[in-house]
Amino acid sequence: MAGVNIEVPAMDLVLHHPRELLGDAVYARFGAEFPIRFDFLDTMQGGNLSLQVHPLKQYILENFGLSYTQDESYYLLDAAPNASVYLGLKTGIDRAAMIRDLERAQECGPPFEVDRYVNKWPARKHDHFLIPAGTIHCSGANSMVLEISAPPYIFTFKLWDWGRPGLDGRPRPIHLEHGSANIQWNRDTDWVKENLLNRIERVGQGKGWIEERTGLHEQEFIETRRHWFSSAVEHDAAGGVNVLNLVEGREAIVESPTAAFEPFHVHYAETFMVPAEVGRYRLRPAEGVQQCATVLASVRTQE
Repeated sequence: MAGVNIEVPAMDLVLHHPRELLGDAVYARFGAEFPIRFDFLDTMQGGNLSLQVHPLKQYILENFGLSYTQDESYYLLDAAPNASVYLGLKTGIDRAAMIRDLERAQECGPPFEVDRYVNKWPARKHDHFLIPAGTIHCSGANSMVLEISAPPYIFTFKLWDWGRPGLDGRPRPIHLEHGSANIQWNRDTDWVKENLLNRIERVGQGKGWIEERTGLHEQEFIETRRHWFSSAVEHDAAGGVNVLNLVEGREAIVESPTAAFEPFHVHYAETFMVPAEVGRYRLRPAEGVQQCATVLASVRTQE
């Protein structure tokens, strides 16, 4: 019926048109599963998220039957002056003491001294923190994080929840046995500095646009690129589905250079996907907008 919009779950599209949406190479690797997830972690005027770690690939396969795990990253959409991200272990810590202190804190003992064991990094707007599985981490208070990750989100092993109580008045449940089995103890201060903090590299530029590679880490299968643009910038989704978020600018327009689809508008902090079958497309700032930026995620199809 003309003028009537019908909404269906996105998973229906994945199941009914997986090749057209994902592209042949991504479909061959993942089947009819959508391999990229964007979501928001909003701690503005709130508290820290739980200190946590995600399972290694071999661990999630052997214990939960999944063939890939939740590698991820934090992209800062916004941050208050005191915002931070906890990421990686401090150099030279005592592993046994850390696990012992986590166990005692969970049993209503002294609170876990996070700053004694875990790095706390200042977080600013447009920072990008890379978090391959096995890396201890959490988002601190007073930030708005765009989390870019693989989708097995239910396997998050919490190590410390800052003493927040459940309905029974005791600290909320954690997963210390699973978590401690997956912590990569070599990911200390120096390793994090070198591998996980703002690994931004300019890879292209033209009139009115700059393209930067922002990650993810080599151990992760998701590639992310940031594009700053004050005029039209060209993209090509032919290699696989593109997932984007407008991280700077009030509004941008997505259009086809061959008029294959009608232009559509996206707004600040909105996430959208471009199917592989679309192929070439372009983005440009909407009228009256001086500059925009997007973060684009895709699946690495070549090693």
